Amino acid sequence: MKPNYIAGAWTEGPHASRNINPSDTRDLVGEYAQADAAQADLAIAAATAAFPAWSLSTPQQRFDILDAVGTEILARRAELGDLLAREEGKTLPEAIGEVVRAGNIFKFFAGEALRPGGESLPSVRPGVGVEVTREAIGVVGLITPWNFPIAIPAWKIAPALAWGNCVVFKPADLVPGSAWALAEILSRSGLPAGVFNLVMGRGSVVGEKLLNDPRVAAISFTGSVGTGQKVAAACVSRMAKFQLEMGGKNPMVVLDDADLNVAVNAAVNSGFFSTGQRCTASSRLIVTEGIHDRFIAAMVEKMKALKIDDARKAGTDIGPVVDASQLGQDTDYIGIAKAEGGQLLQGGERLERNADGAPGFYLTPALITGTTAEMRINREEVFGPVVSVIRARDYEEALHLANDTPFGLSAGIATTSLKHATHFKRHSQAGMVMVNLPTAGVDYHVPFGGRKGSSYGPREQGRHAAEFYTTVKTAYTQA
Repeated sequence: MKPNYIAGAWTEGPHASRNINPSDTRDLVGEYAQADAAQADLAIAAATAAFPAWSLSTPQQRFDILDAVGTEILARRAELGDLLAREEGKTLPEAIGEVVRAGNIFKFFAGEALRPGGESLPSVRPGVGVEVTREAIGVVGLITPWNFPIAIPAWKIAPALAWGNCVVFKPADLVPGSAWALAEILSRSGLPAGVFNLVMGRGSVVGEKLLNDPRVAAISFTGSVGTGQKVAAACVSRMAKFQLEMGGKNPMVVLDDADLNVAVNAAVNSGFFSTGQRCTASSRLIVTEGIHDRFIAAMVEKMKALKIDDARKAGTDIGPVVDASQLGQDTDYIGIAKAEGGQLLQGGERLERNADGAPGFYLTPALITGTTAEMRINREEVFGPVVSVIRARDYEEALHLANDTPFGLSAGIATTSLKHATHFKRHSQAGMVMVNLPTAGVDYHVPFGGRKGSSYGPREQGRHAAEFYTTVKTAYTQA
């Protein structure tokens, strides 16, 4: 059993969970410790004790540690990518790409440790100077999802440590392997005991402890809307800082003047790669009348060529859904869409086994046409390889439909019109906008986040992450 990491020591848990390969459910990836509330309490206590010294550590010390972590992640990209694909189900090239992103994130925030910033200003009063600086906020609880099991932990852990905070990290219960591998690297990085703690376990146990413990100054959460709302309520009740990244129902608009190949490739990538299990996936295609039929025909041909198989096999385009529960949710929504009048034009077939006969959670990517904006398939997040199509009269209606959602994470448009592209970038009610690109796939050095029901609080990634992981101090000095 892989243990938790608490106060600088590997600590066995009272229970264990089994990590199963969704490409081949006969394959046990490993067994991982499940912490109880007492172990979570020990982790919080260790982080609290370590914070005074770590918050005053030098930028060079923090740079050296984070840079070394990034270097090791990048050097082990093939090994870590294989583990990620095995436990989560995204294809091997996608998994290796995610590992590379995690390594680059650590290296980026190593540099940020040397660039904390600040201002020196004259006061409006003679003889008085003003300094505006940033300081660490304390113990930070980090709760991460299963769909990006190394990149999302990286973009929370690295900035937290870079600016002098101490961390209690609770990864998704479903995919602990990549999180444990990252923790193992951090355990050898030179971090003082208690600065970083890994506490694997149930959200109802470990997560609840993090939410309600007054020693935890802030919570950064990525996951479902329902759980995010619980995080917000718990943090507000004790005035803790919180940051939420939740769901999306991201639109991709395809206009009559779009380059057909560009539009189809962007839509297939956005909707189906990583098995559609990305919060930035475009699950709503809004297509204007003049190109609608040609676009749908080209989409179907592209989808027919996709290879659905074991995530680690060369040539696989789409791996399995992560587990039986998520697979059930995907197929349920396909049924709901059909019952409401949508047409399942392509895919949506449950495959019990892959090409080698191994049992797994496979679903052929589904394209549902003839849908309208009020249907549940266009209102609720499915989080799988299921894409719906809405027909629009023109750009103005397409923009209205794109914004007609309680979410606002990512949005895309395929067009050759500079006028429409410029207008869409300004008027799309989303935190991230893509023109002639997939809605999923963002750089590691720029802000990530959305609007409306998708996100709350300061942005993640890039220099904007300082807004969450630090607090501002203004100091006056009489000369």
